Amino acid sequence: MMRHADPSQVEGLMRFFKTGPGQYGEGDEFLGIKVPVTRSVVKECWKEVSFDNLEECVTCKYHEVRLAALLALVEIFSHNRKNPDLQKQCVDFYLSHTAYINNWDLVDLSCYPLIGTWLLDRDRTLLYDLARNGKTIWEQRIGMVSTMQFIRKGQTSDTYAIAEILLHHKHDLIRKAVGWLLREAGKRDADELRRWLEPRAHSMPRTALRYAIEKFSESERRAWLNQ
Repeated sequence: MMRHADPSQVEGLMRFFKTGPGQYGEGDEFLGIKVPVTRSVVKECWKEVSFDNLEECVTCKYHEVRLAALLALVEIFSHNRKNPDLQKQCVDFYLSHTAYINNWDLVDLSCYPLIGTWLLDRDRTLLYDLARNGKTIWEQRIGMVSTMQFIRKGQTSDTYAIAEILLHHKHDLIRKAVGWLLREAGKRDADELRRWLEPRAHSMPRTALRYAIEKFSESERRAWLNQ
């Protein structure tokens, strides 16, 4: 990862991930490595990565190195479906390092292929606990975005239930996540989404609503927003 550092990209990435004073990514540091490059590095080396390596990288001050650690963890998890003990070790590692999963891309690129997949045939209380009691907006976002994997399997009930918990959250990044996942659930069944929105649209944050209805026709979107 360090060999791929590109100082010319650092300033743009710092702006994009809101690292200024008072912003959600305040103080984060970057090497200037874009996601496709990070993925290529992970693809080359994940088979040789140990949990000690993951520990070193996920606690690194550089954003892209933390992302690489999470992507490698997902690869280890995904390629060991016949080894539930190792998969459980991956899940436990992830949940014990959420302090370092501290921006939306780190959450969104890792939580649902790992936590969401793990919970497909297990109790999902964990996600409700994260949504309600997460110590950071990032833990709460993990609770929401992890349901993407359920949606992909045609299961939407948890998405709607967790969206209900977070519906009036004050932070824009949670509102966007709620709207995004509602939209994805609506792709499976648009009428189900309409039924869910009907009693809530007039009071829910406009950001979440705009995201949720993005795939509706322009005239229908206007109608929902005018409620």
